[in-house]
Amino acid sequence: MKKLIKVIASVDSFKNLSTFNEIEEMNITVRNYKDIIKSVVIRSDVKSRLIALLEVLKRHSCKQIGVSYMSKNTIAEKMELSYKTVQRLMKKLEDLGMIRQIPMKRKSDMLQTANAIQIIPDKSDVSDKTPPKKSEKCPAIKTNSNSLKQNINNKRKATVSFAQANFIASWVPEQFGKIANCFYHEAKTINEFWKVVKQNNPIINHVEGNRAFTDKQELHIGIKAFKEFVMKVKSGISIKNKFGYFNGIVNKIMDKLYFDDEFMGLI
Repeated sequence: MKKLIKVIASVDSFKNLSTFNEIEEMNITVRNYKDIIKSVVIRSDVKSRLIALLEVLKRHSCKQIGVSYMSKNTIAEKMELSYKTVQRLMKKLEDLGMIRQIPMKRKSDMLQTANAIQIIPDKSDVSDKTPPKKSEKCPAIKTNSNSLKQNINNKRKATVSFAQANFIASWVPEQFGKIANCFYHEAKTINEFWKVVKQNNPIINHVEGNRAFTDKQELHIGIKAFKEFVMKVKSGISIKNKFGYFNGIVNKIMDKLYFDDEFMGLI
């Protein structure tokens, strides 16, 4: 007997299912899970595919942090695997306690649609941390395009130096930091923008940790994506989640340039 599906697929539902406050929290959990997979899974092919599946889920869980809603067919397409294989890999991740699949139904006809997939927070990583207040759950959702427009207008009145964005992480390229600092002065925000770029650069060799794009290519893409993001905001488009929107731009550019032989060969 089939279980009754109670959750309707909607923006509010996906927001409520969000399992993390910030993208970096999700990234840390996924890194921990990859280490666990490397140590507990014996077969190298299964190990590699589970890690690749986690990476795909993470890349598509930035809009509502920690939850994605891709169908298994779409995931199978991206990973170039069969539907049945993806189904088995998802079940394995569930058994390991790393993800949860939540049955959803469409509002239009109340029939079943693609499951929502939650990345479950790593309890061993967050147990010692003080839970954040509800009002601070998702800073990105509270941010709209008005603040960026105001910063753009203020830029005409005064030049802001890179040094004013205190405590920008050392792993953020200076060139990217300078451009982002023209519009956002909080180091935390600039760090988050670069994290989006980093987490979208997929690992193509999970044994050696090689990524699809080199550091120079990654920087080129990050700057290109940020400029496009700024232009979208300046055009007046409404953006509720700036990191989620930026993630979409980065993802689109990377998907395009990965098949550009000239780009992949020159930089």
